[in-house]
Amino acid sequence: MVLATGIELTQAAQQAQYAVGAFNVTSIAMARGVVAAAEATNSPVIIQIGEKQLTNYAPLELIGPVMLTLARSAKVPVAVHLDHGFSYSVIMQALKLGFSSVMIDASQVDFNANVAATREVVQAAHALGASVEAELGPMNREGGGTTVDYSQLAQTYTDPQAAVRFVSSTDVDMLAIAYGTVHGVYSQTPHLSFERLQQISRLVTVPLVVHGGSGLTDQDYRHSITNGISKINYYSTLAFQVANAVGQRLQNPDEQVFISDVDNWTQALVQAEVVTKLQVFGSAGKA
Repeated sequence: MVLATGIELTQAAQQAQYAVGAFNVTSIAMARGVVAAAEATNSPVIIQIGEKQLTNYAPLELIGPVMLTLARSAKVPVAVHLDHGFSYSVIMQALKLGFSSVMIDASQVDFNANVAATREVVQAAHALGASVEAELGPMNREGGGTTVDYSQLAQTYTDPQAAVRFVSSTDVDMLAIAYGTVHGVYSQTPHLSFERLQQISRLVTVPLVVHGGSGLTDQDYRHSITNGISKINYYSTLAFQVANAVGQRLQNPDEQVFISDVDNWTQALVQAEVVTKLQVFGSAGKA
């Protein structure tokens, strides 16, 4: 199968009103599990890794080629995406390796600086045939010593008119927006503004992306898709559940464990979880 780009997959999802699942993978076993789930459900999928994860798990020059090989040999369309790229050098490294999609995350700086950083990446990526995702509206984060003040969350929602200006000024392919989700595992019930999401989707033509997709209910996912989301990022809950399940099996004193066993468990657990999400996202059977 030919390596897909992020915009190819998300535009198809936007037109048919489903969402492409984008799953962060931090090991070969996780990547295999995601691709196996996509093949089992005949679903397009995006495998991705974030810039910060490269330091904690695997260097880009090691895991990147593996992701690309799995994508090119898959029986379904797979895009390989750099998630939350903060530095131009890492984004360029991903593009040179052959990533078909990258994200420039300059959402923490002011609007004009975000536009400038995004335009620079768009120019480079489009010259190489890759798509670009950007983020507008600072996403909050659960965990890591940070407490989200849900009473003030609405102040961080993406402004619809700002989204229109941002897209027209950058020529970005996909836009991650804030409408109440947060990064990480939720400690409270999220307060999602589907009204704000709908306002943005009516004005902005590019596919919209939700970050902080872990921990939402199936109804939240479906409402998000109905109101304009075409790409759903999902990682924190997946990683948490897999780590716990593998840890429990390792604690069994009667079971002799080899490294290959851990890899097989991880792949199977990831595959099972991703299959359920692809069905909820509506992408099953769309490859």
